[in-house]
Amino acid sequence: MKTKSYLTLDDCKKIAAASEAEALKNNWAVCIAIVDDGGHLLWFQRLDKCAQASAAIAMGKATSSALRRRPTKMDEDLIANGRIAALSMPGVLFLEGGLPILVDGEIIGAVGVSGVKSSDDAAIAQAGIDALLK
Repeated sequence: MKTKSYLTLDDCKKIAAASEAEALKNNWAVCIAIVDDGGHLLWFQRLDKCAQASAAIAMGKATSSALRRRPTKMDEDLIANGRIAALSMPGVLFLEGGLPILVDGEIIGAVGVSGVKSSDDAAIAQAGIDALLK
């Protein structure tokens, strides 16, 4: 039987703290969502002055990344490159800012961030993942 890594509450706190620090360093108001490998919410936070819509978007980015097992930027690029049939995929959010968390080549969860430019959302998510994996 295979042993599986998974995100703990302490892992989520570490990811969230580093993501929040990256956002605050740049004076960005964002929402941060962390999900397990099945896309189930483990952690959520909304920084002061972040738009209400960003809450649902951050959770959608995290869930999409976990379930699709890839950064949401890859799905955004599908649409940008004309593969509009991809829009029929249920539950997928086609916006950059969701990143999978990989441990030993396996996806154990994902981070989704929303509130600023999508590439900056992704940078915030990456800062959190980097803090966990270092």
